[in-house]
Amino acid sequence: MNKIVLITGATSGIGLGCARKFAENGDKVILTGRNEQRLAEIRQELEAKGREVLTLAFDVRDSQQAQQCINDLPEEWQEIDVLVNNAGLALGLEPEYEGDLDDWSTMIDTNIKGLLTMTRLVVPGMVERNRGHIINIGSVAGDAAYAGGNVYCATKAAVKALSDGLRIDVADTAIRVTNLKPGLVETNFSNIRFKGDEERAAKLYKGITPLTGNDIADVAVYAANAPEHVQIAEVLILATHQASGSVIVRK
Repeated sequence: MNKIVLITGATSGIGLGCARKFAENGDKVILTGRNEQRLAEIRQELEAKGREVLTLAFDVRDSQQAQQCINDLPEEWQEIDVLVNNAGLALGLEPEYEGDLDDWSTMIDTNIKGLLTMTRLVVPGMVERNRGHIINIGSVAGDAAYAGGNVYCATKAAVKALSDGLRIDVADTAIRVTNLKPGLVETNFSNIRFKGDEERAAKLYKGITPLTGNDIADVAVYAANAPEHVQIAEVLILATHQASGSVIVRK
């Protein structure tokens, strides 16, 4: 059965990969992000292939705006089957005692509070219908801190805890909860982390073939289409020459 899939942070990287992969799977996709023009371009791309797409331009950090967009969904788009909480970012690699307070707030408000906002807005409908799937995009960084990762790692550890907690909360329903934990994925993630320093960002992927947004999207689509009695609770996805968040062999 084709699903209605809502993907946050759908304008690039893993979110864009999920948008394309779920659409290719025949699902109707609701794509959210801050860049209205980019959303329109992606919608045009997918609609040209015969896919059904709805775009919502808002920042997950703005709970009132998010609520308004979800409340105003057209009737035929309201019964969301899959929520992909993908919107997230890292900023900086400074030691914790030298970190930027504004960067910390942005990461916490996006990676944790934004995920919570979307969960709160979408999951009650799933509970009422007794069906649904929440796929949270966590990170290997949530398993163990690495040098300079401090606050970002803490936000992704929170994603794991929130995923586990939600899975407990909905265990008496047919709703499934998945935490995907990617390792090194080549997206604009590092460009954002280093605030546009492309040379510094490129060094992160030097000497190793990193994952792509499509690789993570493949796992998300697989989890969403597993048999109803199968819950893919957690998946760690690493590049072949990456052993953990801090062990990467470059050749």
